[in-house]
Amino acid sequence: MPVTTQPYRPGAPIVPELAAGVVIFGDEGTVFLLHQAEEDRWCLPKGHVDPGESLEAAAVREAREEAGLDSVELDGELREVAYRFFHPRKGVNVHKSVVFFRGRTAQRDARPEPIFDRAEWVPLAEAVRRVRYPADREVLESARSSKR
Repeated sequence: MPVTTQPYRPGAPIVPELAAGVVIFGDEGTVFLLHQAEEDRWCLPKGHVDPGESLEAAAVREAREEAGLDSVELDGELREVAYRFFHPRKGVNVHKSVVFFRGRTAQRDARPEPIFDRAEWVPLAEAVRRVRYPADREVLESARSSKR
C-alpha cells in the first residue's frame, strides 16, 4: 500500500525510482539503523537499483556501501513500500518504490558512509520508535511479524 509523504506539485514532471533496502538483524535480534546527520533522522540501508541489477544484489550492495557491512545474507523479501515527494533541486515529483528484504549478519563493526554520523544496533521495538517515516515503520513491523 502506498504511503503518501507529500502531494505532487502541479505541473512538475513525475520521475519513477526503484530502490532496494534491507532490515538487518544481528545475532542477538537487534536491528541495524543509520543516522543521517543532515536530516537528523534514523533510517534503514536502502538505495537505487542500478540498470541490470537484481533487487537482492542492490540491497546487499547498499548495506555494504551505506553501512560498511560486508557479510549481509538475505533471508527473503519483507514488503514493498511506495511513497512520493518533490525534489526541489531537480524540480521533479518522485514516485519511489522500495523493496525491502530481511537480512542478517554476525558482523558488528559498521563503517557508515560520510552522510551518516552514526550507526547503532537497537532492539526492534526501539527501531520502530526511532524511524521518522511511516513507510519505515511499516517495514519494521513487517520484520517483527516475520521474525524468525
